[in-house]
Amino acid sequence: MESVARPGRKLGVDVGSVRVGVAVSDPGGVLATPLVTLRRDERDGSDIRRLGELVEEYEVVEVVVGLPRTLANREGPAAEAARGYAAALGERLAVPVHLADERLSTVVVSRAMSARGLNTRKQRGVVDQAAAAAILQGWLDANRAAGGEAGE
Repeated sequence: MESVARPGRKLGVDVGSVRVGVAVSDPGGVLATPLVTLRRDERDGSDIRRLGELVEEYEVVEVVVGLPRTLANREGPAAEAARGYAAALGERLAVPVHLADERLSTVVVSRAMSARGLNTRKQRGVVDQAAAAAILQGWLDANRAAGGEAGE
């Protein structure tokens, strides 16, 4: 999946086994903001359909799916699931779908929220959205720094 950034809004996706966190960038592709948490539904694909609707609604030009790697830069079952999800999105959407390293994004977001006194167990959907925003923001920043060549 080629990674040349285009002008316009980007959508960030944090894929989990139960929920899918979603974030969106501003039209300039500078700042990522949490958007929504979807229930993951592998049976009927309603989450993937809803992502397609969000792409249209927000006039998204690229989608960035978090790819969970280990600290040793290896991929396990979660990465395989993220790759499968990204492939399914790529088949459904008319915009490019990229994979971006998301090492520790959920952990970092959960710790930051806990440090602010928020109960992350009760607000898992918010954590998922914030993780999607962290994934997208990292990709946006890396793309700017690399001249449009970050991610997969």
